[in-house]
Amino acid sequence: MKTDKAESTSKASLLGAWILSIRPRTLPASIAPVIVGTAAAAFDNRFVALPALAALIGAVLLQIGVNLANDYFDHQRGIDTAERLGPVRVTQSGLISPVRVKRAMMVTLAAAAALGLYLSCVAGWPVLIIGTASILAALAYSGGPYPLASHGLGDLLVFIFFGPVAVCGTYYVQALRLTGQVAWLSLPIGLLITAIMVVNNLRDIPTDAKSGKKTLAVILGVRQTRLEYIILMAGAYGMPVVLFLTSDLAGWILLPLLSVPLAIPVLQSVRSGEGSELNNALARTAALSLLYSLLFSAGLLLSA
Repeated sequence: MKTDKAESTSKASLLGAWILSIRPRTLPASIAPVIVGTAAAAFDNRFVALPALAALIGAVLLQIGVNLANDYFDHQRGIDTAERLGPVRVTQSGLISPVRVKRAMMVTLAAAAALGLYLSCVAGWPVLIIGTASILAALAYSGGPYPLASHGLGDLLVFIFFGPVAVCGTYYVQALRLTGQVAWLSLPIGLLITAIMVVNNLRDIPTDAKSGKKTLAVILGVRQTRLEYIILMAGAYGMPVVLFLTSDLAGWILLPLLSVPLAIPVLQSVRSGEGSELNNALARTAALSLLYSLLFSAGLLLSA
């Protein structure tokens, strides 16, 4: 009986480690743009359920793949150490072997690719290009001979792929076309998801600088990185106002402004927080991005 109990405890610990490896708190970053892209399709009477669901699952799988790749490659490059201030990395901490993390990353990205092939059959070659670029970006973010996150390009990559690419791609697989309005709708989502990355990199400036990982935060420094976060948040909350004033969208598009009272405390914590204190701000920024996206999507649907 003791052996059975030990095996059960071991399995529970392993399951907990795998859950830790996918970093559940980051997953709203993959869900938010798909919600907005689908709402935009519904606004134009172009909503199609199965491609929308495939896009959602594919986006989540890509995010998990990125998280696993980051865990694996940062360990391989010696970036993750015992001094790390963020959540535990399973490879560096020894909870899961590097081989198994790498294998899980490949399986996850392969599953995302399979959904991408389905969406390519539905919507044609543009989706094949988007899907291929997304998987390459997932690997190039922290892997390869020139990891983009280590050369100050991570923020730009996140903005492009979690903003315009994800929102417009989700819209396209349903509507089979793109509009200028959808591109504008994608911008605040990209800004908010990038803000999540900025908090993460702000927290890690000391350890990243020590390991030679030159994120944009390391290049800019603490003060300018905090300013970057403020600009991103201001841009995201300013966009609904711009859309209301410059398009035929109804006042419902201003619904995301209801989340401003929740955004202000997060802004304050980023302006003054340091080190592990920023872990809470990171989680709250991710939750805020999801809430914003839900309100933004509701505003679109009510405008229709």
